[in-house]
Amino acid sequence: MQKKKAFALRINEDLMKTIEKWAADEFRSTNGQIEWMLSKALKEAKRTPTKKEE
Repeated sequence: MQKKKAFALRINEDLMKTIEKWAADEFRSTNGQIEWMLSKALKEAKRTPTKKEE
C-alpha cells in the first residue's frame, strides 16, 4: 500500500465549492476527487510517477 503524505492546500473558496459538488456528484470524498483530478492531469501530461522497486 502506498504511503500518503498530508499537506495544507490553500484554494479559492469558489473553486473548493465546485470541487466539493463534483466529488458529491461522483460519490467521492473531496480529497479523493482532488487525488483523482491530479492523477488524471498527470496521465494526460504523460508525467505519471515511475514505480519504485521494493
